[in-house]
Amino acid sequence: MRRMVSSIGAAIGGLGILVAAACSANSADYTFTQIDVPGANFTEARGINDAGQIVGVFGDGTETHGFLETGGSFTQIDVPGGSFTGATGINDAGQIVGFFSDSTGTHGFLETGGSFTQIDVPGGASLTVPNGINNIGQIVGSFNNSHGFLETGGSFTQIDVPGANLTIANGINNATQIVGESSDAHDHGFLETGGSFTQIDVPGATTRTIARGINDTGQIVGTFDTEDINHGFLETGGNFTQIDVPGSTVMTTEVFGINGAGQIVGYFVDSTGQHGFLATPVAKFAGTPGKPNCFGQSVSALARQYGGLNAAAAALEYSSVRALQQAIMEHCEG
Repeated sequence: MRRMVSSIGAAIGGLGILVAAACSANSADYTFTQIDVPGANFTEARGINDAGQIVGVFGDGTETHGFLETGGSFTQIDVPGGSFTGATGINDAGQIVGFFSDSTGTHGFLETGGSFTQIDVPGGASLTVPNGINNIGQIVGSFNNSHGFLETGGSFTQIDVPGANLTIANGINNATQIVGESSDAHDHGFLETGGSFTQIDVPGATTRTIARGINDTGQIVGTFDTEDINHGFLETGGNFTQIDVPGSTVMTTEVFGINGAGQIVGYFVDSTGQHGFLATPVAKFAGTPGKPNCFGQSVSALARQYGGLNAAAAALEYSSVRALQQAIMEHCEG
C-alpha cells in the first residue's frame, strides 16, 4: 500500500582480495542533500535508480514504514497486513524490493505498480530480506541472517562466501555482479562475478568493511569502521574514496546505494538525530571533452573559483598544480 506523505524540496568460486589505494577524504567532490521524511523521527535512504528515485525506511515514533522519494515528493510504502515495512532497493523500471513483518515472520516483497508479491526463500526460511534489484528483475538479499540469495525468475540460488560463517548479498547490477558482506573473525565486503569471489577490505578498516551497492560501471559503495567510527566509501577501479557527510557530529555515515550517475545514498547521524542523504558528484572541470578550448576553459574557471591554481589544487585534493593540470587534460581528452 502506498500513501502520499507530503511534498517537499549459492555460488562457489575463488576468493581474491581487493585491498588497494588508501582512502582519501574527498567529501568536497560531492554536494550533500539531507533527506527527512516529514514527521519522521529517523530516515534512512537505502536505494537509488538512474532516474534519481530514492527508496528507504523511516519511523514515525510508532511504526516503521518504507518510502519512495521522487522529485522531492514522498510516498509512504506499507505492505498490507504487515506490522512494519522497509524499502531497500529500486530499479530503473520503478520496481521496489524490501521486507515486512507479520505474525509468521519477516518476508521479502516486490512491489510493481502498487501490487505486492511476497518473497520467501524456499526451505523453511523464517526471515527473508531482499536488498537489491536490477533492471532484469533479479533480486539479491539474505535469509535466516546467515546466507545470501539470488532470485531469478522465481528460482533461488544460495550464496555463501567460502570459509565464511555468514554471507549477506546487498546489491546487484545489470551484469549480475553482486556485492555484499561476509564474516569470519572480521566483517569483509565481497564482489561476486560469475561464481568467483573477491574480498573487499578498505585500507585502515579496523573491524568491518561492508559492500552494499554497485552500479553498471562497477563502482562499489559501502561502509567501513575505524575505531568504532563509521565512514562511507566509494571504490572505483581499486581506488577507495572515504565519504563522510559534513556536520555528522558523531562521525556516523552509512552508505547503501549508487546509481549510474554516481549519486550515492545512505544515512548519517548528527546532534539532531538520524537523517538520510543524497550525495551528488560535483563536476570539477568546466570544459567540454573533445573541444579545442576545453583545457583553457577549465583552468580559467578553476582559477576564478578558487583564486588561483595552487588554491584549486589544494581544495580539490590534488598533490600539485601539475597533477591538477594532468587531470584536466585527461578530462578534456575524454
